[in-house]
Amino acid sequence: MQSNEGERPDAAAWLPADFVHPLRVAFNDAIYLRPIRAEDVDIDLVAVGANRDMLWAQYGEAWDWPPEQLSRESDVEDLARHAEEAERHESFNYAILTGEDGSAEQRLLGCVYVDPPEVPHEDGSPCEAEVSWWCVADAPAALAEGLGAFVRAWVAAEWPFTAPCTPFND
Repeated sequence: MQSNEGERPDAAAWLPADFVHPLRVAFNDAIYLRPIRAEDVDIDLVAVGANRDMLWAQYGEAWDWPPEQLSRESDVEDLARHAEEAERHESFNYAILTGEDGSAEQRLLGCVYVDPPEVPHEDGSPCEAEVSWWCVADAPAALAEGLGAFVRAWVAAEWPFTAPCTPFND
């Protein structure tokens, strides 16, 4: 969802060359994460549209996202770019989902972003990756209450960072 392409210095160098990003991560028996893709457009439009004000309050100033009117075409392009960036290990957007991939029951409950740091921290503290997340307003209570702890534990266990930061969720 970020719209500030090209601002990251040497984004590919932020991860070890042999790092393999997770393709599926279970939150619980009913909810999982996987890299987002263009085919998620219909469920993404529903989630983003219904939560636009919350998302703008969280990301609007930094990412200029989401726009007031998000077209299907624009969202497909954005999601395809996210998928390509993940393949190149430039940044990652994980969809938080219920249901089976591609099923009519599948629902997007939010996203988790893992990005190279944009700029050094003003206080001089290290930051190897900017990690952020959001979930829909009507997310199951377990997700809404546990997502932050889950993401922090997942990044600590499966990503090669010792000093990630969470600028949008602190």
